[in-house]
Amino acid sequence: MTSDGDGPRRVSRLNSVDRRGRRIDPKALAAAEAVFERALNHGIDRLGDPAVVANTLEEIAATVSKQLAVREAAAEAAPIRNLPGYIFRAYARQVNRLKRKELALLNAAAAGQALAQRSADPSHQLEMQILLNEYLARFDFEEKDMCWRRLEGDTWGEIGKVHGISAHTAEVTLLNAVRRVKAELAKIKRKKLLLPTTRTDQNEGVKLAMRTDVKKKATSA
Repeated sequence: MTSDGDGPRRVSRLNSVDRRGRRIDPKALAAAEAVFERALNHGIDRLGDPAVVANTLEEIAATVSKQLAVREAAAEAAPIRNLPGYIFRAYARQVNRLKRKELALLNAAAAGQALAQRSADPSHQLEMQILLNEYLARFDFEEKDMCWRRLEGDTWGEIGKVHGISAHTAEVTLLNAVRRVKAELAKIKRKKLLLPTTRTDQNEGVKLAMRTDVKKKATSA
């Protein structure tokens, strides 16, 4: 929270360090704050998820902070003009990379389907098929239909037309479904990792109880 002189106090929407613990230069932080609303709208439009905005914007600001430090150390280096615009452009490129990363799952699944008959690695193909089946099992009817149409090569416009929505809404709907199922599978995986330890503890408890019972019987005999 900051204030300018006797003016109203302004609540900062970004942290002075990013989630990786990197410090953000005050100038870069102010510039990132200046484009926050624009970044928020862009992040929601591209990804349909406002949660990524602050973290991504802070990471970009931290990276730009390093660039500012290097430029200040080199006296001959020209300063960055229009710092807010510079940060927003870097943020927009990162958002695009995040979107491509989210599409990678469906693209990989589609590639796996196409290469089913000529894959040099049957085990990898089987893993891809299992993963795809896990996602499809957790999609609702609309999401499942969209996924299959996408895997079969339909455009987002064609998919949206079938479901009576825009191409962008169809794309966001399926990407949100992928994110949801990804989180569900990660949660299940964490539980499975804890399960062996739990079973071991239970087995040890049973063995201890059995030994105690044997001792009691031997004492009473």
